[in-house]
Amino acid sequence: MHTAASGNRAPCISIIGMAGAGKSTVGQALAQLLGWAFMDSDHLMEALYASRLQGVTDALSKEAFLDLEAAVVGSVRAARTVLATGGSVIYRESAMRHLAAQGPVVHLDVPFAVIEERIARNPDRGLAIAPGQTLRGLFEEREALYRRYADFCCPVEGRSPQQCAIWIRDRLIGAGRLA
Repeated sequence: MHTAASGNRAPCISIIGMAGAGKSTVGQALAQLLGWAFMDSDHLMEALYASRLQGVTDALSKEAFLDLEAAVVGSVRAARTVLATGGSVIYRESAMRHLAAQGPVVHLDVPFAVIEERIARNPDRGLAIAPGQTLRGLFEEREALYRRYADFCCPVEGRSPQQCAIWIRDRLIGAGRLA
């Protein structure tokens, strides 16, 4: 899956993970650390629909939302950019192939209890969940996909966003994926 050109010295780094994992916060810290741009695909979808993300998820079926998310992510062409994706981006292979072609994909690995608490604090965050599905079921379903598509899994527990950014930068440099 990891098809980014090895000669690409300034890729787009994509951050994947559950809602509440800290993708935007860690992504902003990483972009600042690298002196790069930051982009959030959820914000792109909000701008496209002129609505909060929860309004977009409420207006569309789950499949239509996933298709929209894949189209928005698939339209991003970026370098020297950190992209925080929506948590459900991993449901569309085309979106994940596109992200991998642009550069490394990093999964923020956060324990379920932390995700549960963060989502409870912000119920309007726009979670694509099937009717009757539990948050734990969604978490378990997605974790396997995050690991499948990620080049690196950053363990977040016990680390600040800045420490996560440093961890990611150091792993990418060590793997020759970042100059």
